[in-house]
Amino acid sequence: MSHAYRTIDVPVDGGALRAGVWEPADAAADAPTVLLVHGVTASHLAWPFVVDRLPRVRVVAPDLRGRGRSNGIEGAAGMAAHAADLAALLDALGIERTVVVGHSMGGFVSVVFAHLNPECVSRLLLVDGGLPLDVPAGLSTDELVAGILGPTAARLSMRFAGTGEYLDFWRQHPAFTGVWTPELERYLAYDLVDDGAGGFRPATSYTTTADDTVDMNTGTSLPAALAGLQHPTRLITVPRGLQNEPPGLYAPEHLDRLLAEHPAVEHERVEGFNHYTIVMSPAGADVVAAAIREELSAVPAQ
Repeated sequence: MSHAYRTIDVPVDGGALRAGVWEPADAAADAPTVLLVHGVTASHLAWPFVVDRLPRVRVVAPDLRGRGRSNGIEGAAGMAAHAADLAALLDALGIERTVVVGHSMGGFVSVVFAHLNPECVSRLLLVDGGLPLDVPAGLSTDELVAGILGPTAARLSMRFAGTGEYLDFWRQHPAFTGVWTPELERYLAYDLVDDGAGGFRPATSYTTTADDTVDMNTGTSLPAALAGLQHPTRLITVPRGLQNEPPGLYAPEHLDRLLAEHPAVEHERVEGFNHYTIVMSPAGADVVAAAIREELSAVPAQ
């Protein structure tokens, strides 16, 4: 094993934030740390694929409020609330400054976190998220969520008899064709919680997902953070989306406009992956872990 894994619960506004901590097996006192922030309906167990490829690196990854074992936190979500939770997590672990990696919605959270807590962040790595999506103005909340997440949002209202049925549901998902792994099964099984009526449901509520989706697409936190972007920032995008469909979250024309608006952002388009498999597959994790190592090596020595 390259890491020893444990979980912690950190007090935050409205409850307790669950996080995974992976300590490198041969941890030196000065082992670098990276903070990994998952996507809109995911959890910290989206990251073991990447963690396994980061020997001698300490990894911290939360279940964002409303997800995983942080789904009991009361109060509103939104990018600023998640940013405050990340600050509390780093403070609880005594981490003063770190490279921050955000996937999907985690990219948006990471950008806002860096803006509100600049002293906590050395560099940003955004994985298929973090810059504005191309969505029409004037959509209702339900239209916005459906337009961006599609069947991912519909799944949140579904109920399942148990883990086996839930895994069978996901085995049909086009994003994971040919890349089904034990790590993926553990991630999916962790997502399932008791619905209180004899069945099971995904841990993330539709309400939380809707609140976050609206905030990251129409709120003020992200535009302010991008306008004040001051950390070295790298963006990885992929050509296929949540259903393994082209052109993915960032169509080329839209992406070109974004990069022109934010010339300080270093961009890399990685072929052969969809929105999920860039993180939750062995080959995708190879790409992301290599980028993380490059970002860590670029941090000036203290």
